[in-house]
Amino acid sequence: MLRALLCAVVSGLAIALLAEAPYGGWWQILALSIFWFSLNSLQISSSKHYFVLGMSFGLAYFICSLWWIYISLHDVGGLSWSLAGFGVFALSAYLSLFFGIAALLAHYLTLTRKSSGTSVLLNALLFGSAWAALEFLRGLLFTGFPWSGFAETQVNGPFGVIAPWFGASAITFAVFAISYLIANLSNSFLKMTGLMVGVVVCCQILSFWQLTQAFEKPISVRLIQGNFPQNQHFNPPAILRQIQLYLASIEEKAANLIVIPETAFPWPQNQLPSGAIEQLQAFSQTSASNLLIGVVGQIETANNKNLFTNRALGFNQNQANYIYDKSHLVPFGEFIPYGFQWFVDEFKIPLSNFGRGAVDQAPFLIIRANSQPLGAAITICYEDVFGGELAARLRNATEPINLLVNMTNLVWFGHSQAPAQQLRLSQLRSLETGLPSIRATNTGITAVIGPNGQVLAQLEQFTRSELNLQVQAYSGKTPYVRWGDLPILAFCGVLILFGLWRKSKLRIS
Repeated sequence: MLRALLCAVVSGLAIALLAEAPYGGWWQILALSIFWFSLNSLQISSSKHYFVLGMSFGLAYFICSLWWIYISLHDVGGLSWSLAGFGVFALSAYLSLFFGIAALLAHYLTLTRKSSGTSVLLNALLFGSAWAALEFLRGLLFTGFPWSGFAETQVNGPFGVIAPWFGASAITFAVFAISYLIANLSNSFLKMTGLMVGVVVCCQILSFWQLTQAFEKPISVRLIQGNFPQNQHFNPPAILRQIQLYLASIEEKAANLIVIPETAFPWPQNQLPSGAIEQLQAFSQTSASNLLIGVVGQIETANNKNLFTNRALGFNQNQANYIYDKSHLVPFGEFIPYGFQWFVDEFKIPLSNFGRGAVDQAPFLIIRANSQPLGAAITICYEDVFGGELAARLRNATEPINLLVNMTNLVWFGHSQAPAQQLRLSQLRSLETGLPSIRATNTGITAVIGPNGQVLAQLEQFTRSELNLQVQAYSGKTPYVRWGDLPILAFCGVLILFGLWRKSKLRIS
């Protein structure tokens, strides 16, 4: 068992690191296969051991993937190293529970008396279903935290092309099913190899379908990356300088769309420097530019309580100011889970419960002369982690949506892999929706992503710069936007029920 535990920990670390490597999606599948093969070789028979091994694998995987949370807690938030370390460990332990349950369920469903090629194929489907179901639940329960999944790495792997058809959960299913098959190649080697090659080829054929279409002529986009340190957000003179710099940068040049990052104006909207809002309105009118700025908003709740919001404020010609208030909030950063006030009180930065925006907010309209308006779906910070929520917004939108805009500020996480991880998530969202993504960030990665998930251009991190690009908008809805996660969840659910029924029959016999 000790050898198995060591194998699980080493595999978790290696697979997390491979996510950052070129062609990481391919390497992760191979590494997962080696892990499953190693466990088979060690002949672990106890179901509870598989739960422990799954948790150990997950704990190593998530600590390696999410260590950057330590930076926000310790370096920025001022927590002691022990509390900050405990915070990373506690989150990783919670997330690894899903890996433990997935490993337990997968082992239970695939433990049969047969070893033919047909049974291996069925077991692969059951194995993939168990992991896909638990990964879906990880992104759903207690507001969800699907970060560092196996789907976003597939933007550099063989199964990213599944995204516009069936979404991230289907990619997760494919990754685990194929890795199981590779680990069991000794059973009908030629058949299993042929099947795997056929699956990968068929997936690549899916990429030839054009599910969304170019719409109107390209728009000129300016994304301004300010590169301001986080400690300035709590220093009034520094805040004023930051606002003035962004105002000056915006007015340097007109563009069809100008975007600055999340909380680029880190001050309540009604307390901004006198004339700032009017200055932006006037520039929008005279230059025919559409503007999106990050600011702290305020809403009144049903019990007449005023709460701050994380807000995107928009300006365009002859229209009322646009408002988008962030809906999916970050635990501890924007709302305090019940029972954790003591933990937040340890921070040396002011935090509070933010108000939530509605889930069905209208898109921002990009208006140009002699062209139809373009609809932009706004997400702030890690809202673009939740593919199902974004797909539902597009599916239920009363106006067409032609591109995605994410405004974020990852300065909290320093020089870590967090920006690259979120960039891959944005790439996955573009794949799922068939729409280009525009990312405006404070320190990086500011980028433009095409509807096929490929990065078209990006700025160097931790520089004060701007990205100027012509961006082609798209129209239409992918199958995933139309159907959401229902097809893959139904497919996995039926397989899991069949696996449970099969186990009951085997017990009886």
